[in-house]
Amino acid sequence: MKNIVIIGASGHARMIIDIIERQEDLKIIGLIDSYKTIGESLFNYKVIGTEDAIPDLIKSKTIVGGIIAIGDNYQRYQMFLKLSKTCVNFEYINAIHPSAIIGKDTLIGIGTVLMPYATVNANSKVGSHCIVNTQSSLGHDSIMENFSSLGPGSNTGGHVTIKTSSAICIGACITGGITIEKHSVVGAGSVVLKNINAFKLAYGNPTIEIRDREINESYF
Repeated sequence: MKNIVIIGASGHARMIIDIIERQEDLKIIGLIDSYKTIGESLFNYKVIGTEDAIPDLIKSKTIVGGIIAIGDNYQRYQMFLKLSKTCVNFEYINAIHPSAIIGKDTLIGIGTVLMPYATVNANSKVGSHCIVNTQSSLGHDSIMENFSSLGPGSNTGGHVTIKTSSAICIGACITGGITIEKHSVVGAGSVVLKNINAFKLAYGNPTIEIRDREINESYF
């Protein structure tokens, strides 16, 4: 079994822990979190340090790698950048629930999460450090770029592109052939019938671009 750490110790980490416990080749040694007290527990796994402690933990605990359990796309990216500077030979693992469906000729990057009943349809590509959430579906011949996410119950048609760090929120629907440009957010329950530009907050049925958004702004 590979010894790993979970980077994050909040709600999203709970879901990832549940998935990893079902993967027989991985053993969670502990949690990494800068905002929690060392020794604090989540599902009986203790916080064992901050991200700055990972290089020492790799040696002392024989840790090979782990996964970034941060739900916000941009914050997950920022953590990745920080770890890239300090953690050499850190192997990012995927968390794929056994109920997830992965179609023929698909590609899944590293550090990516497929939640319960998530579907990645045939000939699609999911990048690294992405989230395909509970009961969400990526249509055939579609692309999710790195650090992007599909929220619970969201769906896309075929030939959809979701670019870097963009978030499709709960229950949204994207029709076929649509492109969501980078760092944009599609609000919950939206129906997207045309392309969304970069750095936009968009929602509604049909979806319209409501306003610009900053790169580090929350989804709401």
